[in-house]
Order: sequence, then C-alpha cells, then structure tokens
Amino acid sequence: MYLRQTPFRPRPCADHRPARHQRGVVLLVALIILVALTLAGVALMRSVDTANLVAGNLSFHQSAVQAGERSTEVAIAGWLQPNNTVGNTSLHADSTANGYRALRDDPVGNQSWDAFWTATLAAQAVTGATDAAGNTVSYVIHRLCQAAGAPHLANCAKQPAGINSGGSFGAGGIAPLTNNQVYYRITTRIAGPRNTVAYIQTIIAL
Repeated sequence: MYLRQTPFRPRPCADHRPARHQRGVVLLVALIILVALTLAGVALMRSVDTANLVAGNLSFHQSAVQAGERSTEVAIAGWLQPNNTVGNTSLHADSTANGYRALRDDPVGNQSWDAFWTATLAAQAVTGATDAAGNTVSYVIHRLCQAAGAPHLANCAKQPAGINSGGSFGAGGIAPLTNNQVYYRITTRIAGPRNTVAYIQTIIAL
C-alpha cells in the first residue's frame, strides 16, 4: 500500500495580504489643511499691512500737527505780539501780507471748514516753505470783531463770564469791550505727505 504525500501549501501570511486600493483620503485632508494655513497666512499679512498703514498715517498726522503748532507760534510772535502795543493801529485794519483780517469771517450754513478754506481763506492765508517732513503750512488770523477799526468801536467778542457773573450764557457774545483785551483766532491748515490734511485753530487774548 502506497501513501501519496500531500503537497505542502503554505498559508498566506497576514502581512502578505493583498493591499486594498488607496482612496486618497490622507491627501485630501492634507490639501484642506494646507489651504487653511495659506488663508491664515494671507490674513495675517493683511493684518500686519493694515497696522503698518495706520501707524504710518498717525505718524504723518502727528508731524502735521507739530508743524501747525510751530506756524501758530510764528503768527503770534511774528505779527500779533509786536503790533499789540499802545498807540499801534496795525491790528485795526486788514494786512494781507501777514494773513490778518481785522474782523471775523466764519463758514456759512452747513459749509465745512475745508470748503470754507478753499473758497475764502486760501486767498487770505500766508503759506510758508515746505519743511523737511514734507508739510506745507498756511495760516489766517482773524480778529474776533464785527468790524474793522478800534476794538472799543468794533463790537469785539467779550471775555467769558466769570463764575459769579451769571453762568456761561454770556460767554463769547458780542458786546463793547470794557478792557483792552482782544481775542484773535488763528486757523492753520497743514498739507502733508500721502494727502495728509490737518487743521488747527487757536484762540488767544492779547
């Protein structure tokens, strides 16, 4: 009797199972994450650019304000104070060369100060040379009176009422002066880099 030997057939190992077909899920997730990171990076860059732009604009504005304050000091020290002396009548009449008006002039209706400057004050203003920061400053001085001439005859703005003199309703009203103090308004316009425009108004009493 002969025994036939059964041929040995090795079972397939678990590690050698046929690989399933890849569906690309990992690649899809990676692409989504990459897109999200790209969008976040773009948003961050835009935020940084906006912050830099705002900081630059603030810097230009501060530079313009400082230039305007220097010009205001020039108007006071160069024209108003030297002519505010006893017997000097220079401040009783207009002086176009010095940007000075002996009576007040204000915007009408809903007119803005920028529109008022363009329409009226630009022709009266004194414009200085452009400074190192690129600011060009112009100013106009108005005496806060209703007419030219001597202050006691020009119906000038009176000083604010005192605490014990009836409140604030009389402040800034028009009345004959009872002393030698006269109010002046200096309107300064500064045109700087990147179309920066600033206005400064200063009221002084001399």
